[in-house]
Amino acid sequence: MNERIYGAPDAPSAAATNAETLAPKAAPSKAMIRRIVFSSSIGNALEWFDFLVYGYFATVIAKAFFPSNDEWLSTMLAIGTFGISFLMRPLGAIVLGIYGDRKGRKAALTLAILLMMIGTLTMAVMPSYQHIGIAAPLLILLARLVQGFAVGGEFGSATAFMVEHSEARRGYYASWQFASQGLAAIMAAAFGSVLSAWLPPAQLESWGWRIPFVFGLLVGPVGYYIRSHLDETPEFLATRASAKASDPGISFANQWLNLLLAVGIVAQSTVGVYVLQLYMPMYAVKQLHLPATASFAVVVLNGGLQFIFSPLMGALSDRLGRIRIMLGTSIFMGVTIYPMFAWLQAHPTVASLVVLQSAAGILKAAYSGPMPALMSEIFPTRVRSTGLSIGYALGVTLFGGFAPTIVEAFIHVTGDKLAPSYYVLLAAALSGVSLAIVAWRMRVARLAA
Repeated sequence: MNERIYGAPDAPSAAATNAETLAPKAAPSKAMIRRIVFSSSIGNALEWFDFLVYGYFATVIAKAFFPSNDEWLSTMLAIGTFGISFLMRPLGAIVLGIYGDRKGRKAALTLAILLMMIGTLTMAVMPSYQHIGIAAPLLILLARLVQGFAVGGEFGSATAFMVEHSEARRGYYASWQFASQGLAAIMAAAFGSVLSAWLPPAQLESWGWRIPFVFGLLVGPVGYYIRSHLDETPEFLATRASAKASDPGISFANQWLNLLLAVGIVAQSTVGVYVLQLYMPMYAVKQLHLPATASFAVVVLNGGLQFIFSPLMGALSDRLGRIRIMLGTSIFMGVTIYPMFAWLQAHPTVASLVVLQSAAGILKAAYSGPMPALMSEIFPTRVRSTGLSIGYALGVTLFGGFAPTIVEAFIHVTGDKLAPSYYVLLAAALSGVSLAIVAWRMRVARLAA
């Protein structure tokens, strides 16, 4: 049976909170659907575009802002400055999540993209270390912290905004959070490939690397304008108007179990990104000794599959149920990930890598496409933005941000090149257990209703 009929959208919390009664809503027009999807996913796309571009040009950025006699140290400082933004995500999730539950999804979305544009603008125009000295790396660090803060609240506010416009198509709407990541990966890979091929090294290091950030800076204001002219979601307005609309900071105190389940659900999705997408180019070169050109193919392949299949799987979850699809994906991933990596080790060719990445990309989309909608249904409307933001930020920080470092260190210490499969298997098991618990709680809530 489809878990979407187990009760109200807040079903997992229904037994404790007497799930809220939502006002009926007219289906949005096609024009409104396009505005909802674009405005809600553009911030996520801008985040990932910026993330990947920074990674592609890390060595060039290191020379501009972190000069050192040791090239490795210079590069590590550049990567570390970006990575430290993860530490700000939980704080941003708390602040912007509560802000979105108090002032509205629209207000939080507008503030989040404004803060993200500040970080992108800083990268685009910041003078190098040669011109302003130590102020350059310090200001880059500050910009990354601001952007990490903004990103922390982006997912929760954007997902809440999408799902609260149409209960019937929540899976499809929210799936664009991850489809936009795929599109961002394709765009970033295109910039990295074209600029590296067309510009001489001197021009690339002088000004060429700034071009993608300027592009992001041009896209950001469009998203800001659209977000600032959107209407607030019907569900939020109905909840705020009711007597049950209490202080989100206080109401969220009894959501700790739902929060833990949300973190567990995020594990497989975020590991799929940071291990099977972002880490694999390095793995292909260092461990499989494949040509560097394979890295570009891997990024494009992952991005394309994610962009195509995430909305399809999100829409399918509206019909078949989210847990049915996601739990099946977790089980399949857990059973097949070790054999796939063992086969890749036995046949370390570009063709084998493409096959593995194709399978991993489709499984990633099958799991992540329905995930935002399911997470939104775990939390009551009055604390949805807070719960989504904190759950996602903690999941990414705990299981994603340091995943490549953990896997690389494990390979270095043990020599076992199958380490990525162990990490993915662990995440799939944790997410599978979390999904099973959510399914059980939904069933209990339905029977109690």
